[in-house]
Amino acid sequence: MADADGEPQLISGGHLVAKALKAEGVDVIFTLCGGHIIDIYDGCVDEGIDVIDVRHEQVAAHAADGYARVTGKPGCAVVTAGPGTTDAVTGVANALRAESPMLLIGGQGALSQHKMGSLQDLPHVDMMAPITKFSASVPATERAADIVSMAFRECYHGAPGPSFLEIPRDVLDAKVPLEKARIPRAGAYRASTRSAGDPEAIERLADLVVHAEKPCVLLGSQVWTCRATDAAIEFVRTLNVPAFMNGSGRGTLAPKDPHHLQLARRYAFQNADLIIIVGTPFDFRMGYGKRLSTDATVVQIDLDYRTVGKNRDVDLGIVGDAGLVLSSVTQATSGRVDNGAVSRKAWLEELRAVENQAYEKRLPRQHSDANPIDPYRLVHEINEFLTPDSLYIGDGGDIVTFSGQVVQPKSPGHWMDPGPLGTLGVGVPFVMAAKYARPEKEVVCLFGDGAFSLTGWDFETLVRFNLPFVGIIGNNSSMNQIRYGQIQKYGEGRGRVGNTLGDVPYSEFAKMLGGYGEEVRDPADIRPALERARESGKPSLINVWVDPEVYAPGTMNQTMYK
Repeated sequence: MADADGEPQLISGGHLVAKALKAEGVDVIFTLCGGHIIDIYDGCVDEGIDVIDVRHEQVAAHAADGYARVTGKPGCAVVTAGPGTTDAVTGVANALRAESPMLLIGGQGALSQHKMGSLQDLPHVDMMAPITKFSASVPATERAADIVSMAFRECYHGAPGPSFLEIPRDVLDAKVPLEKARIPRAGAYRASTRSAGDPEAIERLADLVVHAEKPCVLLGSQVWTCRATDAAIEFVRTLNVPAFMNGSGRGTLAPKDPHHLQLARRYAFQNADLIIIVGTPFDFRMGYGKRLSTDATVVQIDLDYRTVGKNRDVDLGIVGDAGLVLSSVTQATSGRVDNGAVSRKAWLEELRAVENQAYEKRLPRQHSDANPIDPYRLVHEINEFLTPDSLYIGDGGDIVTFSGQVVQPKSPGHWMDPGPLGTLGVGVPFVMAAKYARPEKEVVCLFGDGAFSLTGWDFETLVRFNLPFVGIIGNNSSMNQIRYGQIQKYGEGRGRVGNTLGDVPYSEFAKMLGGYGEEVRDPADIRPALERARESGKPSLINVWVDPEVYAPGTMNQTMYK
């Protein structure tokens, strides 16, 4: 291909990268600038890809993860070499455990200076290999777009996850004839990853459900990853199966749905005769599978064959897309004279009674007028404040453990938390990604004061890019989840070693950076403050002082302290 003067048309590595990102549907990159990577910015400007620049590379990586969760498209973060890339490691690791498809691009010294000790030179590819599905260096400019497409293919192999590419500075800056570069065409360089599962296994699961007297299903994060909400709802309603949700699966069923249960999960797992686990591993959140009755028939559905049967034997394992598998099971039961739905009415009523009893027991705490504020009162007020359009994010330890019991998203895809890596500091970058990707949504984020401190300076980025949200800090001036464990191990006398924070008025921090802020010490003031934050139209922090001597049940039951 030649220009008007007959000269070969040239294109740089950075522009090839931008073209490959565009082909994948990427419309924004999250980044912190560096001399190694600026040609990617130039390419993004030409391709119409937005550039959101942050104050720390960890934020860029978390935002790319968050963007993928919200949109279903891969997120992309671009960072410079050396410390720029190492700063992003935590965000990549979090995306791996959370099964989130994202691409991190890191700079590298010039190939011509390989092994010479160039600025910020580190073995990035080797460092990233254990926490990514694909980690590679781009060896030549004409391969830049091609290898970006390879990285995206691997992001979607099995369960989704992150990929990493380093691009040497001279590879990125050099220009090559356009005709010599392989540029992937949108929609033409990777296959569909939606597997419907083994047909024989589908039939067997259909039989198990039809004949079960006391079945239940846990709808995990892959239900949202696979956009399987409709299939999951059809399954539980058609077959009258009580459902629990965790991770990004929260919100699959609305809080008042008759099949939606939350507080009766332990009882169900001990008394069910059929337990179907969809898209969540037998990790610490599930007691490594030990919380399930040994008498129950256990079925596990997952995108990744390595997850099925890990830590606990299963009676049936199906590898496939949650939506396609659940739809196929529902269809396989459609011809039965009796699919068992009617006979399960008593089982649902039994679980509902357990659920109601647990809710009533906790209700006085949720309405408590105690001062300092009971954390249950705070999360109750937040739950009441949420609308069907509010996307909720939890970033913290003890305070977010409280919220996991009480806060119920009203719609699918409206819950975000770090995932099983338990990374603190995801809140601000998740807000950034969610509000950018879905500007029409209200974004509400609950932080622990320790968690906010990790990435809080990027509150300024939210102000700079006009990304308003309602932020709440549950402030106990402590890393309280750890504090509880230290007290249990070593006694009260050593309960404040290395976990106590200053009494910081975070509302002033918000106002200093151009946002909205309020301090709240009376529980009656929580809701009015939230309403004013909503009306402000700015990034906001409502700093709520909660009782540091009150711990969430989940904190007190942590296995690491036993």
